Amino acid sequence: MKVLVTGASGFIGNRVSNVAKHKNWSVKKQVRNVAFQANNTIVCDIQAHTDWSAHLKDIDCIVHCAACVHQMKGVKNDANILQAYRDTNILGTLNLTRQAVEAGVKRFVFISSIKVNGEQTSLGQAFVSAVSQPPSNFYGLSKYEAEIGLKKIAEQTGLEVCIIRPPLVYGEGVKANFQSMMNIVCKGTPLPFGAINNYRSFVYIDNLVSLVLTCCTHPNAVGRTFLVSDNDDVSTTRLLKQITISMGRPSRLLPLPQRILEYTARLLGKTDIANRLCGNLQVDISDTMQSLDWIPPVSFERGIAKTVDAYLNAMKTNKL
Repeated sequence: MKVLVTGASGFIGNRVSNVAKHKNWSVKKQVRNVAFQANNTIVCDIQAHTDWSAHLKDIDCIVHCAACVHQMKGVKNDANILQAYRDTNILGTLNLTRQAVEAGVKRFVFISSIKVNGEQTSLGQAFVSAVSQPPSNFYGLSKYEAEIGLKKIAEQTGLEVCIIRPPLVYGEGVKANFQSMMNIVCKGTPLPFGAINNYRSFVYIDNLVSLVLTCCTHPNAVGRTFLVSDNDDVSTTRLLKQITISMGRPSRLLPLPQRILEYTARLLGKTDIANRLCGNLQVDISDTMQSLDWIPPVSFERGIAKTVDAYLNAMKTNKL
């Protein structure tokens, strides 16, 4: 099996590359930064005019992890922000896809985002793969439009396209908000999140990678869109408690009523933060599991334990 993994220096792409190599697959990697250059590595941007012709020979499957994810610094106009997302996430993706068809690549696995579905769910009404309307979030909209473009190319050419929409991904080496949360817990800071009764889906990195590699070869993955999670939706309170347990720290969660948290956040103009802490975001992965005869191999508790172990080891060696 010969695969090209884009975004191979990133959190997801790096793990996909390493696990694929462990399976004795031949892996070619795309990165943006020359500092990550090595054997079988392509250094280039993913844009509308990127020339892939020298890099796609004999590739069986492309796993497209690369994306413009965070808002660009210095870009303030909404139209410019959306265009910056589109340049990479749509135009760059579809340019790669068209050249993949010309080179004879058989399958294209696209790492999309649950933001295509939306930002939150009503209790007990988990997201499924069907989307009723375009998302309002610029990043989600760019992924949504890329999905539409990929499906059109698949219909026109016979390219085997598979789309995966993960929620928040955590695991060894995770950065951003999840690392910030571990920093706070590690410091023993009391938090007023001990009585939040929401449900949110997360996915441990190795569970996501397991699904990605399954979709590279499984016949039932062709033409499908799959949601993924640990299949264990948890509250913010349970998530923080599990991190605390894995760190061996005493719990410092104060049981402030959820409605008071939400009201205070609205007064402070922090509704978005309140939605992430108190709101629901559930995904239904029953179709994924049934279609591919797949189950997440790592439990939520084990995933958090491995994530925390890596975090604590990094702290000891001053690598954070």
